Amino acid sequence: MAREASCSCGQLRATVEGDPIRVSVCHCLACQRRTGSVFAALAGFAAPYRVAGAATEYVRTGDAGAKFRFRFCPVCGTNLFHTEEGFEHAGVSVAVGAFADPSFPPPAISVYDCRRHPWVQLPVGTRIHDKDPG
Repeated sequence: MAREASCSCGQLRATVEGDPIRVSVCHCLACQRRTGSVFAALAGFAAPYRVAGAATEYVRTGDAGAKFRFRFCPVCGTNLFHTEEGFEHAGVSVAVGAFADPSFPPPAISVYDCRRHPWVQLPVGTRIHDKDPG
């Protein structure tokens, strides 16, 4: 089953196959700033994946030294997906909201819970990590 995620204006799209490997939320301050929300909701998919449209890129170094390459739409600014440098062949993480699918699976993992806003409630059974479990 193919799933397509799209930016707000439709110029940038990512198509993935099958079910997500994982669905998670990240409450780190970098993700809060990057998304403009109080957390990022991400779905990880195995390669291959397809990208259509132009993207602007931003590389951020994580706490453990990994480099993450984020892709944004240069027209509407939507942060659509990212990969880890050196592991692009392994898969992609896509913003859950970009699928525009209210039936999308809920997150099973929450990272940087130490930064979670106290009013944010997680689904029952979510595995919680104070920081990034690496």
